[in-house]
Amino acid sequence: MFIKHPLIREETIEARLYQETIVAGAVRSNTLVVAPTALGKTIIGVMVAVYRLQRYPESKILMLATTRPLVNQHAESFKNTLNVDKVEVFTGTKKPSDRIELWNNAEIIVATPQVIHNDLLSDRYSLEDVSLVIFDEAHRATGNYPYAFIAGRYMKQASKPLILALTASPGGDEARIKDVIENLFIENIEVRTESDSDVRPFIKGINIEWVRVSLPEEIKPIKSALEKALETRLEKLRKLGISVTGNVTKRDLLMIRGNLQARLLEERIPELYEGLSLIAACINLTHAMELLETQGLNTLLSYFRRVESEASSKAVKGLLEDTYFLRAIRLTENLVDEIKNPKIEKIKQFLVENIADEKKAIIFTQYRDTAAKLVEELNLLAGIRVMRFVGQSKRSNSDKGMTQKNQLEVLESFRKGEVNVLVATSVAEEGLDIPGVDLVIFYEPVPSEIRTIQRRGRTGRSRAGKTIVLIARNTRDEAFYWGSTRKEKKMYEILQNFKNIKLKNKHENQKTLENSIKKRKISIVVDTRELFSSITRELLNYNIISKPKRLEVGDYVISRRLCIERKTTEDFINSLIDGRLMSQAINLRQSYSRALMIVEGESLYTIRNIRVEAVMGALISLTVDFNIPVLFTKNEKETAVLISRITEREQNIEENEIQIRAEKKPVSLSEMQEFVVAGLPNINTTLARRLLEHFGSVERIFSADEKELDKVQGIGKKIAKEMREVISSLYKKD
Repeated sequence: MFIKHPLIREETIEARLYQETIVAGAVRSNTLVVAPTALGKTIIGVMVAVYRLQRYPESKILMLATTRPLVNQHAESFKNTLNVDKVEVFTGTKKPSDRIELWNNAEIIVATPQVIHNDLLSDRYSLEDVSLVIFDEAHRATGNYPYAFIAGRYMKQASKPLILALTASPGGDEARIKDVIENLFIENIEVRTESDSDVRPFIKGINIEWVRVSLPEEIKPIKSALEKALETRLEKLRKLGISVTGNVTKRDLLMIRGNLQARLLEERIPELYEGLSLIAACINLTHAMELLETQGLNTLLSYFRRVESEASSKAVKGLLEDTYFLRAIRLTENLVDEIKNPKIEKIKQFLVENIADEKKAIIFTQYRDTAAKLVEELNLLAGIRVMRFVGQSKRSNSDKGMTQKNQLEVLESFRKGEVNVLVATSVAEEGLDIPGVDLVIFYEPVPSEIRTIQRRGRTGRSRAGKTIVLIARNTRDEAFYWGSTRKEKKMYEILQNFKNIKLKNKHENQKTLENSIKKRKISIVVDTRELFSSITRELLNYNIISKPKRLEVGDYVISRRLCIERKTTEDFINSLIDGRLMSQAINLRQSYSRALMIVEGESLYTIRNIRVEAVMGALISLTVDFNIPVLFTKNEKETAVLISRITEREQNIEENEIQIRAEKKPVSLSEMQEFVVAGLPNINTTLARRLLEHFGSVERIFSADEKELDKVQGIGKKIAKEMREVISSLYKKD
């Protein structure tokens, strides 16, 4: 039976009781839906969208998805199921100017969060008329990911807000789940599992099989050499008074490193620097052992090669001088072509047994090196047509990743059956609709319950499927497997606890905050590289709009006269060492009459092994020699507060057009003339052009008296007087 509705195309949405039950709650309050992959969370979003469009016909629907392939997939779902013509896709491929017009005319917008984030920062449009925002893969709504910022702006701007958050798993950590709930203003939680009675009829069935393999005896000397190299460094740490156990994990080492860095804030002693270097080497060694146990010799050798080519730190240089570490490299080189990888051999066997006719399989692995080796080996099997499916980021000159266009092409080949095996990294775990997958193989268990649930959900969507998890005996594989199983169980317990308490609605608090902020919007120019920080998002809370522009000098242009350079403590020290700091100071003073530097962080004197006197000398030089005050903040939020106060004070007198004096040098004669005239007080580029058009040359402008200057539109008596004072006054060195 299908749902009938004027906005829904006939026979496109099957009536499912559990979906209708979830929708009934989701139309009343901000809702988090937690359900396994393939249970139709997107259709739930479509149904809630239908309800909102019918109730508020002039409103818009916004759906956010984490990648371009997912955006296109969801847009097609809306187009195929709804009688709505104006469905628009917003990704980085569309120009900002085009997006403004498309936004104004669209009914449904499906977008990547970064695009909406940037548009909101630049005040290109408002979310006031959006009656529903759907957050796909809602577990991402933590930290600095744009979801939290967009939700906050939406709850402030929208006249009739409603949020629907969709995920297969928000995580097994209570603090993380709480972050998702708070960041997305969740008031209602709907959880469904495969075992629920209203869901079971729609589950095709997934047969999960855990297959244990034994590692070859020949690799034991490699493991032994790495263990001895690790133990040598652990012993040195103990002698420094740093407590570590023999079975230390990477997580333990990261915690110890954090503690040492915190101690450095209080005391600068050589032992702490030595301890940090040893910890860095230990992290490298535990990673190498993890690769040996879970991935195989090929991936381990690739890692060794990267270590050799990137030997810049003291820790890595020490490893490459370590007898045990060098022995591990030599043994790996000698054995890599001699020993068959037991996991790859098992995968070959499973594919031969399970992939026939039109059946398909996906193999998940954490590492691209392993994926490349799998593709190489599996392409040798008869009837197996395999392709790699990885993310976009560049890992090395030989591994540049895949563009989203490449990803879409590979998925289309897989759907058509031109490819019957995908070897994928985490990029294929989230949300993508890959129908007809009969077999999913985990090359290794992953310690994340989120990723485990997502991987498992790639099969059993349209027909019964099988999942195989490969586990190397007596290795980290077993710990990762039990860890993810325990976290998944805990996740459902935590969600049930949250369901049993009344979730606080922060909507009223948001409206109160919005009403307390001045309505006048202020604009500043921000370097495009600063958009990745949370500062620009925080500034919006003070009605300060960040206009992105690639700046040659400084990071924040507050007014015609004032520019701010922001540096983290680490960047400050690095720029001091490589000589950039003083050249940047010179450029700031040459370009703006007033300049300011903000140093953000709490460990300026302890980041690098650099003399305190040198750091103090740089601070004194900036303040005394360059007349650039240096202000200190603890974090990005504090920096945003400081910039907002400075901006309000600087722009409070009059709303002037911000003038950037730090562009690349003008190349044409007219540009040079405009640049010269725009250097006069209170003259921006627009006024410079008017003056040149009126007088005809720079010389005539400089010769004109106040009355003649006053005749030009926008000048006025005050500006004319200031211009004449600068032009005619004798120069006196300060």
